[in-house]
Amino acid sequence: MAASCVTKVELTISCENLLDMDVGSKSDPLCVLLMNTSGNQWFEVDRTERVKNCLNPKFAKKFVVDYYFEVVQKLRFSVYDIDNKTVDLSDDDFLGEFECSLGQIVSSSKLTRPLVLKNKKPAGKGTITISAEEIKDNRVVNFEAEARKLDKKDFFGKSDPYLEFYRQMETGWQLAHRTEVVKNNLNPCWKPFKIPLRSLCAGDMDKPIKVECYDYDNDGSHDLIGIFETNMKRLQEASRIKRNRKRKIIRTLDQCKRCQLNFTVGIDFTGSNGDPRSPDSLHYISPQGVNEYLSAIWSVGLVVQDYDSDKMFPAFGFGAQIPPSWQVSHEFPLNFNPANPFCAGVEGVVEAYRMCLPQVKLYGPTNFAPIINHMARFAQQALQQNTASQYYVLLIITDGVITDMDQTRGAIVAASRLPMSIIIVGVGKADFTDMEILDGDDGRLRSVTGEPAVRDIVQFVPFRKFQNAPREMLAQCVLAELPQQVTSYFRYINLSPPHEPKQS
Repeated sequence: MAASCVTKVELTISCENLLDMDVGSKSDPLCVLLMNTSGNQWFEVDRTERVKNCLNPKFAKKFVVDYYFEVVQKLRFSVYDIDNKTVDLSDDDFLGEFECSLGQIVSSSKLTRPLVLKNKKPAGKGTITISAEEIKDNRVVNFEAEARKLDKKDFFGKSDPYLEFYRQMETGWQLAHRTEVVKNNLNPCWKPFKIPLRSLCAGDMDKPIKVECYDYDNDGSHDLIGIFETNMKRLQEASRIKRNRKRKIIRTLDQCKRCQLNFTVGIDFTGSNGDPRSPDSLHYISPQGVNEYLSAIWSVGLVVQDYDSDKMFPAFGFGAQIPPSWQVSHEFPLNFNPANPFCAGVEGVVEAYRMCLPQVKLYGPTNFAPIINHMARFAQQALQQNTASQYYVLLIITDGVITDMDQTRGAIVAASRLPMSIIIVGVGKADFTDMEILDGDDGRLRSVTGEPAVRDIVQFVPFRKFQNAPREMLAQCVLAELPQQVTSYFRYINLSPPHEPKQS
């Protein structure tokens, strides 16, 4: 019995001059691949992503099919304008199709043909281009991409950046991957992603790779922010340097361990979070025992606690009415013990939060200054030490807009002279513009009187970026600036962190 001659083939799809079926905008095309088994029996193999408001789409998703040399495999590429979220295509506008055999595509490597309607008449001037490549290399490249200080392209907001990676072909550049869009951010951090090495450079480590960065616009007129070219060899070298930097961060954190990090948590209990008993509330604890507040506490706390020798963490709430007087407090201990607000480890903070939640009434406003000033009083005492052996880290988890913005700016500017840093994790879908102002990445923060912060001590991260990412990704991002902030404080007061005693 003869063995079948089979190999895997990757198909890349693009279209031009598609029919415009939308009023007031352009079509939102998607390509569906169907294969014929026998007679008139067709089955769906796969679909590309939908490209919004575009008549000349380059689809990032590839089709991978088994190619049997000795079999005629009939394929149909159908293009639709998708205007809803249903899987059924019968309620979507048909933009045209093209039928051929897989052998035709493989033998041509690249095939461009006109699209036709169901009645076999031309679909306007629409064409489809299909490129085929045999899969011989199964290696995959793992990417973590971020950008800093991108151009502001939107009039009423910041840019909404995304990246496109292109492979160099004999006939031009071929799209290999498109990232998600990061909304309203000039310092984006994209979710980790993978690209097959064959799609990126056909396994050639010196082959040019082009990366384009765009500002996404709903009408499809995406603005180019910038372009650069590189290759896998250079990317590998950059990755090696980044790993070395990460080792330096670990060494700096180890140095921080010897100078003692003091970790404090501040939790937003304002009414904008919603009734904790409702599944729509950010404080609602799911049947699995989690919510965004708990996820942020676990993610950051588990890393920081390794650098806090006693692992006893003060934990406070703000913006709630508390018993017995039911007055609003902007600085109350989660365990309701002002004389001893400490919790034993991250587990203790989580338990205190769970016990506190049903005992308070969510209220408002959202004031940060009281809890920042509370920690600053402790950091002030550390200034009287002769060595930099104490450093304070305040984690604030919040859902919304700051009410006391002027007072908070003043508190942060004052705290910038002290051994402390502030990490802010924004939960929910609120507008976090004010938090990004406090972060200081776009310029030095100033108080309302114009006094500048002597160093950047705030790191803000929206939790929604990491909702579907591994827990350690959030911790890695929120703690990324902490080592530099610690050493910048040492430099500011002309002290060095204590070192390990020399072994005799």
